[in-house]
Amino acid sequence: MPNYQYRCLNCKRRFEVFMTYREYGVKQVKCAHCSSENVQRRIGRIRFARSEDSRLDDLADPSSLEGLENDPRALGQMMRKMKKELGGEMGEEVGPEFDEVVNRLEKGQSPEEIEKAIPGLGEGDAPGAGLNGMGDDL
Repeated sequence: MPNYQYRCLNCKRRFEVFMTYREYGVKQVKCAHCSSENVQRRIGRIRFARSEDSRLDDLADPSSLEGLENDPRALGQMMRKMKKELGGEMGEEVGPEFDEVVNRLEKGQSPEEIEKAIPGLGEGDAPGAGLNGMGDDL
């Protein structure tokens, strides 16, 4: 049965009512706290499913990348979002230093400072895989 959210216009408290689709709009709803019939339905959060392609398109949108090379905090936030999108649902693994780099970026540390603080970052990867290479591609 669906869960419907209401707010009492008398006591101002929120409550939920479980009823079938058939009952909705027919059954009288009363406040669970004061029994008033002076209630208003609340619309809860709405979720919608998006395709993998749609999520990737949003991540690759060039307008979302503007100015990242000059804003370490924004770069860190974008990288965290990419990890969530790519790692969480598509199974892409990132190295253990990824979170350390993102945390440092979000604190405002520049990619150059991070590369100096974490020797060997990006070694063994593709050419330009370090933070400087990443920043240059943006």
